[in-house]
Amino acid sequence: MNENPLDLLPEVLLAGSAVLGLLLGAWLPRRRQWLVGALGLAACTAGIAAAAVAAGGGPTAAFDGAFAVDTVTSTSRIVILAGTVIVLLLGLAPFRGDARESEFHVLVQLAALGALMLAGAQDLLLLAAAYLLASVPSYTLAGFRKDAPGTEAALKYFVMGALLGVVMLAGITVLYAAGRASAYPALGDALPGAPAVLVTAGTVGLLAGLLFKTGAVPGHFWVPDAVEGSSPPAAALLTTLPKVGALAALYRLAAVPLAGSGVPWDELLAVLAAASMTLGNLAAFFQTDVKRLLAYSTVSQVGYLLLPVAVATRADEAQRALLFYLAGYAVTNLGAFAVVCALPHARTLADYRGLLRAHPGLALSLVVCLLGLLGTPPTAVFLGKLEVFTAAVDGGYLWLAVLAAVNTVASLFYYLRWIRPAFAGAAGPGPQPLVRPAALTAYATAAVSVALGVAAGPVLDLLEGPLTR
Repeated sequence: MNENPLDLLPEVLLAGSAVLGLLLGAWLPRRRQWLVGALGLAACTAGIAAAAVAAGGGPTAAFDGAFAVDTVTSTSRIVILAGTVIVLLLGLAPFRGDARESEFHVLVQLAALGALMLAGAQDLLLLAAAYLLASVPSYTLAGFRKDAPGTEAALKYFVMGALLGVVMLAGITVLYAAGRASAYPALGDALPGAPAVLVTAGTVGLLAGLLFKTGAVPGHFWVPDAVEGSSPPAAALLTTLPKVGALAALYRLAAVPLAGSGVPWDELLAVLAAASMTLGNLAAFFQTDVKRLLAYSTVSQVGYLLLPVAVATRADEAQRALLFYLAGYAVTNLGAFAVVCALPHARTLADYRGLLRAHPGLALSLVVCLLGLLGTPPTAVFLGKLEVFTAAVDGGYLWLAVLAAVNTVASLFYYLRWIRPAFAGAAGPGPQPLVRPAALTAYATAAVSVALGVAAGPVLDLLEGPLTR
């Protein structure tokens, strides 16, 4: 058995930082609680460096094959840890001096740790533990403000998560009974000969839990209420980090244990992808609250992200398409939420009127991030969508690629509904005051989104590599 903790160095650093931060928070005076956030930033930075070093080696497995270290894991680590850095930065100003400031930073790190474990899990039991680790801190973050909207957000999120978590555990139990194993390679060998009814039931239950974490249809009902009711930094986390880990886990399941199972999981994912992108766009058309608009935007985005998962065994470029899109989506979505964090009193689209005159740099960042989510060149999501559409066509889902293209054009409408007031009229009451740390984060993320799109060629080459089996 390989039990080398260094194989999980990024996860160990983040877990150690969360535990130490929890202890420090109990002893530090309120004015020094920001040190817990600084410790988390240091742990994430060190974890990114460790993940980059691990990416240079070949695929391997740790702890008796339960955790895979390969291109999917390394890329997910870098994206999740970089996203955690952004969320921690966004939370420094609004929670500065709060009685529970240290708890916020610790919960962010624990939720990110769960997403990391989801991305690398190669055993059903570890996957279930990672799901819980990613979920419980997220429930708390949704209701962290303890007001009426936050309480409602946390309750709806928790009820949906608990229900679909139980369904997921039931699916894992059925798959274990069908395959007589929990490790992915062993399941991949056993499921083709297992009873089809058991494999189908177990697969549907397992997918239900992971699709809930991504915010895909039909488990998407929690997304708009949880995002609207939570604080902007927590909303940024909920719509990004768990999604990255869950989609990486879905891809690994599709490519290894489910590849030869005989269950039409790919067709199911294709239908859910179509429903997610379409219903998410239709619901976003009528939103005036900026957080609800971004919430439904993330539902539509997961529809595009499910395309490469659906063709994981059919298209050679599926892996790099998924990983690049995840990286582009994460930085661009977090950039949009950084703009929301920078303007805490601007809650509706009308509140952004005159933003260009009041804060031209922030208005430009908003345009870059919103058009980036749309898929406008030269942002990263544009190249990500091209790769995803290509993978869908090569995988035999031409109709899905056409539908995704139509939805992309349709989404322009509600993104422009936000951009238009920002570039028209006199300054409204919303854009003042400006939270400068969040504004600087918005500038940086917008720049990274463009830079990642410009440097797409070399980055895509780095995302090729076999999975651990």
